[in-house]
Amino acid sequence: MHAAFERMIDAFRPAEGPPPRTLMAFFRWALSGAWPGLGVAALASALSGAAEVASATLLGRVVDAVAGTGGGAGGPSLMLVAAFALFFLLVRPAILGLSSATSNVIIGPNVLPLVLSRLHRWTMGQSVTFFDNDFAGRIAQKQMQTARAVTDVASEMVNTAAFALSAVLGSAVYLVSVDGWGALALLAWLVAYLALIRFFLPRIRAQSAGRASARAMITGQVVDTITNIKTVKLFARSAFEDQAALGAMETFRDRAVDFGRLNTWFRLSLTVVAGILPVVLVGGAVWMWQRGAASPGDVAALGAIAMRLAQMTGWVSMSLMGIWGSIGEVEDGMQTLSPPHTLTDAPGATVLGRARGAISFDDVGFAYGRGTGGIERLTLHIAPGERIGIVGASGAGKSTLVSLLLRLHDVEHGAVRVDGIDVRALTQESLRRNIGMVTQETAMFNRSARENILYGRPDATEADLVAAARAAEAHDFILGLADFAGRKGYDAHLGERGVKLSGGQRQRIALARAFLKDAPILVLDEATSALDSEVEAQIQDSLMRVMQGKTVLAIAHRLSTIAQMDRIIVMDAGRIVEEGSHEALLARGGLYARYWNRQSGGFLGTDEDA
Repeated sequence: MHAAFERMIDAFRPAEGPPPRTLMAFFRWALSGAWPGLGVAALASALSGAAEVASATLLGRVVDAVAGTGGGAGGPSLMLVAAFALFFLLVRPAILGLSSATSNVIIGPNVLPLVLSRLHRWTMGQSVTFFDNDFAGRIAQKQMQTARAVTDVASEMVNTAAFALSAVLGSAVYLVSVDGWGALALLAWLVAYLALIRFFLPRIRAQSAGRASARAMITGQVVDTITNIKTVKLFARSAFEDQAALGAMETFRDRAVDFGRLNTWFRLSLTVVAGILPVVLVGGAVWMWQRGAASPGDVAALGAIAMRLAQMTGWVSMSLMGIWGSIGEVEDGMQTLSPPHTLTDAPGATVLGRARGAISFDDVGFAYGRGTGGIERLTLHIAPGERIGIVGASGAGKSTLVSLLLRLHDVEHGAVRVDGIDVRALTQESLRRNIGMVTQETAMFNRSARENILYGRPDATEADLVAAARAAEAHDFILGLADFAGRKGYDAHLGERGVKLSGGQRQRIALARAFLKDAPILVLDEATSALDSEVEAQIQDSLMRVMQGKTVLAIAHRLSTIAQMDRIIVMDAGRIVEEGSHEALLARGGLYARYWNRQSGGFLGTDEDA
C-alpha cells in the first residue's frame, strides 16, 4: 500500500506554463498533477471524521443496552458487544491508519518538492537583472517559504477541513435522528463560529504576510553580510552590519508581536464559543430525557459528540489560522517569485548547432533602459576564427558588449547576430553552449575541483579533465588541495564561491573549465588579471593553442595580453573609436597609443589619466 501511495504524486513533474499572479490560480498551478493524491487523502480524512461520530453512536447504543432501553433487560447483546469491539479494535484503527498513511506518505514527502521544484525552475529562468535586483538569500528564502506554505495549506485542508466537515455533517445527521432541535442548535452555533472565523482570518492573513516578508528580509540581510564577510572585517564594519541585522530583526519582532496579539484574542474568543456547544447540546439532551423524549444513550452520545466538537473547534480553528497564515506567506512569496520572464526564447526559436563563430553587432544600442550610457549605435563584424582584443576605460561598454552577445540582456536598438542569425531567434541554451567565457570575477561552486571543471563539459573523460587543468596550469596545485572532510586533490571541495583558493587559483580553474568546454567562441574578460606574471606567461602559450580555430573576444586592461590579437578595438563612451592591429594603433598615436604609453607594468592607465 505504501508503495502505491508513494507513486501517487510525481514529486518532480514540471508545471504547465508560468505561475499565475492570482491566489487560487497560483494554487492550481503549484498543485497540478497532485489532485488525485490529495483527493485520496481527503477521502481518508473524511472517513476518520465519520468514524468519530460512529464511535459516539455506538457508545450510545451500549449505554441504552445497559440501561435496559435499547438492548433489553439482559444487557447488551453479544452482537452489539462484538460490533463495539470490532469497531474499536479493527475498523477505527484501520481508518485512522489509512488517514495517517495518506497524509504522511502521499502529501508530506511529495507536495513540498513538487512545488519547490516548480518555483526553482521558474526562478532559474529569470534574467540576470532579476537576481541583480534582490538578495540571493531572500530569493532562496522566498522559494522555500512559498513551497512550505502551499504544502501546509494542502495538508491542513485535507487533514482538517475534510475531517471537520465529515464530523459536523455526521453529527448533524445523528442530531436530526434524535430531535430536530439539536440540529438547529448545531446550525446556529456553526453560524456564530463561522462569523468569528470570518472576522479574524483575513486579519491573520494580512499580518502573516507582513511577518513572512520581515522574516525574509532577515535572511537576505544576514546572507548578504556573510557572503561579504571578508569585506566586513577588512573595513572593520562588524558593528554596522550588526545594527543592520538588528534593524531587520526588530522589524520582524514587531510583526511577530502584532501577530501574537491577534492570535491571543482569536484563541480566547474561540474558547468561549466552543464552550457554548456542550452546554447547549448536553443540557438540551438532559431536558429531553426528563421529558422522555431521549434515552440515556442519546444523552451519552450527544455528550460525546458535543465534547468532541468542542475540542475539535480549537484544533480546527488553529489549523484554519495556520492555513490563512500560510496563504499570507504564499501571497508574499508570489510577489517575488511569479513575475514573468523578461528574457524568453522566441516561439519556434532555432537550436544553434556548433557555430562557425561569425559575430555581428549591427547598429547596436543598449543603455540599460536609462536612455544614456551603455552602447550607442555600435557596428562590429568579427569573422569566424578571428581574435579580437577589446580595450577601453571602465564604463566604456566592453562588458555590455559581451553581455549582449551572450543575450544576458536584449538590445534596445539594432541586432546581434551569430552566424548571421539574430541571437533573439536562437534558444538561449544553445547560444550559450557555443560560448566559453572566463571572467575576472570567477564563479566557483562549493563542490569538488573536479565538478567545478567538469561544469564546462560534464561528459568529459578523466584524461580530458586533467589535460584542461594542465593547460590552465592548475593540475599541480589541485593535487595539493585538501578540505575539512579529508577529501584531497580533484575531490577536495573549494568552499562557497571558491573562498579556499587564491584569486589566481580560482582563475586557473575557471580557465580549465572554459578549455574543457571547447566552445567555438571564447570570451576572456580580464581572464588572467589575478595571475602573477610568471604563471600568466606559462598560460599564454596554452591560451594561444586553445584559441586556434576559435572566434575570440578578449577584454583586457593589461595590454600586453592582447598585443598578439588579429585586431584590437578601442571603446570609449559606448562607441568604437579606434580599431586595427597593435602596431597600426601605436603608429596612429591615438587613444590606444596613449594607453600603452601610460601603462605601468602593462596595465591600462586610470580613467583620469586617459
